[in-house]
Amino acid sequence: MNLRDLKYLVALADTQHFGQAAERCFVSQPTLSGQIKKLEEDLGVTLFECTKRSVVTTPLGKSIVEHAKQILEQTDTLQRLAQSYQDPLIGPLRLGVIPTLSPYLMPLILKPLKKQYPDMKLVLSEELTDTLLTRLGKHEIDAALLATPVNDLDFESIPLFDEPFWLVHPRSHPLSGKKKIVQADLEGTDLLLLSEGHCLAEQAMAVCHMQDRKGQGDMADLRAASLETLLQMVGVGFGCTLLPALALRAGLAQDRAVIARELKLPDTFRQIVLVYRRSFPRREALEAFTKVVLENLPDNVHPLASAD
Repeated sequence: MNLRDLKYLVALADTQHFGQAAERCFVSQPTLSGQIKKLEEDLGVTLFECTKRSVVTTPLGKSIVEHAKQILEQTDTLQRLAQSYQDPLIGPLRLGVIPTLSPYLMPLILKPLKKQYPDMKLVLSEELTDTLLTRLGKHEIDAALLATPVNDLDFESIPLFDEPFWLVHPRSHPLSGKKKIVQADLEGTDLLLLSEGHCLAEQAMAVCHMQDRKGQGDMADLRAASLETLLQMVGVGFGCTLLPALALRAGLAQDRAVIARELKLPDTFRQIVLVYRRSFPRREALEAFTKVVLENLPDNVHPLASAD
């Protein structure tokens, strides 16, 4: 039994498919199948019940897989500790970013990061918050840029900046005639939201003091997978939406039949944080990344710390 066999075991348990597990481990299917069979023989137990149509982990197999994951995680920690002792700013930094932030923040920092830390390789994953936290807990990424607070004793957070929301509505909307948007305007607006799973949808509801979209008229069933789609819908007159300041700066609301209005109201912003495992050994790499972010933020967001 070796670490390679444990990686094969975990991959097959996760995918429940020999072909997918082999692809994930960059080996041929016969190689992976042979090693799994040899592992079962060495342990003297059946780890998987296999038919032509399915692969199911046995109850004992599930317990062994959990131990295998812990061993692989600890091995990864040992390797990273050794690397961090040599130089924490060298090597990959696996970063997860939520979709409503990544396209607008990352272009601002990728070149400065490469210039200041040429030996740090940023490996990006763009996924929803729950997925990123799961992957962070599994040591599949090193840190995540999120817009929601994380209450988990295994994680720590570095607050980076507050990002204001702007209200975007059609040019023909009744709010066009108002010089100033007040809270009552938000509470009564026909708000378009992102689909479930996007933290921005919940934040927008909180800003507009909405508890539930169910029964909110024609807008209740209109959900989008991206900010771009939301703005397309606003542009053809289907309602209003809230846009984060970085997306506005990136020109997402330009050249459209829409108006973007600044919200000078309490709590009309989201806080961006960098979340990482307490056990992560390369804290210096995270501090270097944080420094670059803070140094390259535009004026329409509010830093929460100094770059020094």
